[in-house]
Order: sequence, then structure tokens, then C-alpha cells
Amino acid sequence: MGASCCAPPPPKADPRWRRALWIALAVNAGMFFVEVTAGFAGRSVSLWADAADFLGDAGNYAISLAVVGLSLQWRARAALLKGATMGLFGLGVLAAAAWNVSHGGLPHAQTMGVVGFLALLANVGVALMLFRHRSGDANMRSVWLCSRNDAVGNLAVMAAAAGVFGTGSAWPDLGVAVLMASLALWSALQVTRQALAELRGAPDGLEAGGHHA
Repeated sequence: MGASCCAPPPPKADPRWRRALWIALAVNAGMFFVEVTAGFAGRSVSLWADAADFLGDAGNYAISLAVVGLSLQWRARAALLKGATMGLFGLGVLAAAAWNVSHGGLPHAQTMGVVGFLALLANVGVALMLFRHRSGDANMRSVWLCSRNDAVGNLAVMAAAAGVFGTGSAWPDLGVAVLMASLALWSALQVTRQALAELRGAPDGLEAGGHHA
């Protein structure tokens, strides 16, 4: 990439992409409040993790809306910020899971199952809406990865609910929390690598919304 003298002009802001991001932002913000309430009521660390994930994704979509139509450099920098957010989320979930090993009680399996299914419906809808943008630049790719990982995490929460119900143990809930943390850390690494590659390939003087003749 670095061999090119001039970077291509930044893509135009697609109204359909912006509309999809606004819908995704509203869905994730709403589900954050639902899962915070359900997580505390159900004493489920995996629901807490999913609630924090919804909050992080809402912030990610807000950042994406702010950089649509800007230069590749600015979009790659936003992707770096999102990669850091995803990584911090993963580390936070690992810390919460470790704390709950000795301090947590038995989660409510029914609450986990119902809310996990509701979250799955929300995330599948968002993922399908964003599917066509999954192969874009690092910024678009990070949005797609967030939605995909959320849907996988919701399925895991539902499986953990069945495990808690069947075993009478909190370990399935803790295991899912660790799984979600691992997904977040891996996705953060992928997004960060692509964003750094794009920053290395973009010319230093490229301004937002402009390009060299």
C-alpha cells in the first residue's frame, strides 16, 4: 500500500449505511438498559458482560457515524479507538468472572434464557442489516465484527442458562463470560491490525474529506 503516491478519495457517505448505523445505535442502547436490569435481577455475570458489550457497541456506532465520509486516516484512527474499546471490554469481563468465582451467587436460569433470546433477536437483526458492509475498511469491518460476536455471545448465554438450570451451578455462566471476553480480545486484535495497516498506507498529509490531485 505504501508504494502508491496518492491515496484514493474517501468513499461518499452512503445514506443507507448511515441509516443502518442509527438503527444499530438505538437497538444497542436500548438493549444495554434491558440487560443491565436483567443482569442485576438475575445475578448473571454473562448478562452483565452482554450489557457492557451493548453499551460499547452503541459507542462504536456513534463513532462510526461521526467518521462516515472522512479520509481513510481518520476512519482508521476511529477503528483503533474501537479496537481498544473491544479489548478493554474483554479484560473487564475476565476480571468480573474472576471476582464472581468466590463472591457470586447462583444465577437465575430463566432470566438468562429469556433475555438472552431477546438479545439474540436484536443482534441478528442488526447483523443482517450490516452484513453487506462486512468487507469494507477497518471501520466497517469492526462494526460487522461487533454485531457478529454479539449474536454468537447471545447463543452462548442461552446455552449457559440451560447449563445453570441443569447443573444448579454458576460455572456455565462464568464460562460464557470468559468466552465473550476471548471473542472481544480476538476481534480487537483483528481490527487493530487492519487499522494500523491502513494508517501505514495512507499519506500523512491527507485531510478529512479531501484528496490529492
